[in-house]
Amino acid sequence: MFTGIVEELGEITAVENLGDACRFRLRGPVVTEGTKHGDSIAVNGVCLTVVDHEGDEFTADVMAETLDRSSLGALGVGSRVNLERPTAVGARLGGHIVQGHVDGTGEVLERKPSENWEIIKISLPADLARYVVEKGSITVDGISLTVVDAGPDYFTVSLIPTTLALTTLGLKQPGAPVNLEVDVVAKYVERLLAGSQGAGK
Repeated sequence: MFTGIVEELGEITAVENLGDACRFRLRGPVVTEGTKHGDSIAVNGVCLTVVDHEGDEFTADVMAETLDRSSLGALGVGSRVNLERPTAVGARLGGHIVQGHVDGTGEVLERKPSENWEIIKISLPADLARYVVEKGSITVDGISLTVVDAGPDYFTVSLIPTTLALTTLGLKQPGAPVNLEVDVVAKYVERLLAGSQGAGK
């Protein structure tokens, strides 16, 4: 489990095509500290398993399903990525509960800078819109954010200077894809309500 508090802005240093999958090599001095084979690291919000690591780099395999459902397939050598290790038991939950299971992708539609923050508008797939509410939580490229405005096919988030400086959202321009993970609590509530309504018939 992750919290959506990005630890560092890493970089893809190599991409190996494996046919129906690919292998990324990524640089991340912070997240590789103490890392071993089999550990999990969230890459732009996608939970990946460490295959190997050496120095400040690690490798991770990405299956076709993940490439199809996320924006990782659009990345290449030199791409910057958000990196986060799983939260430790007993640690503070600084963001919200993030599984690292991407629900879909959106697209940066526009950016509106102001003096001390920036508003970013992001497209929202129709099948995810019901889980996104004003002042609710959403994960964008692995970043735990609060929804400012929720429309039928978009939402907006407000980014502070720290988020702009230390994550990919400071770099992405209109047209860029982003990974989205909606609040898992909303999905569980929906499933439970559906079950209770069925039981009452």
